[in-house]
Amino acid sequence: MSDDPVLRVERELGLFMRRARAASAGLARTVHPDLDASAYLLLATVARVPGTRTSDLADLLGVGRGTMSRQVTRLERLGLLGRTPDPHDSRSQPLALTPEGERRLAHARAGRQEYMRRSLDAWRDEELTQLADLLGRLNDDLVRHTDRSAGPG
Repeated sequence: MSDDPVLRVERELGLFMRRARAASAGLARTVHPDLDASAYLLLATVARVPGTRTSDLADLLGVGRGTMSRQVTRLERLGLLGRTPDPHDSRSQPLALTPEGERRLAHARAGRQEYMRRSLDAWRDEELTQLADLLGRLNDDLVRHTDRSAGPG
């Protein structure tokens, strides 16, 4: 095992991401037995940003518009998501959770939050604040690095 801090961060994040993917798959199934992990993320994003469009979601989540359109259509068929006409743009169809989608997502979130609270109950508030701050900084730096990598080289 290396003591290189960057390699340790990479190793721990890799393990965390594998566990998070498995947990997300379980969460998605608590919303609806036919959902996969990506659908849970999509529903949570629409709940956080109601009125967003399918194309905006695709850009935000880093997937193709065709893929996002298929996922949105599936969620509509399950009665969890709906499209509404935009009075200012006839081509735009903002997305919103249905009442059933809101209910199921709230139930899944409550379970996830309880799991996190139990998992972190031995941590002091200062440690949790520091962890949240450092994760926020990491996310900002990862986005900034990705933005620079996509630019002209």
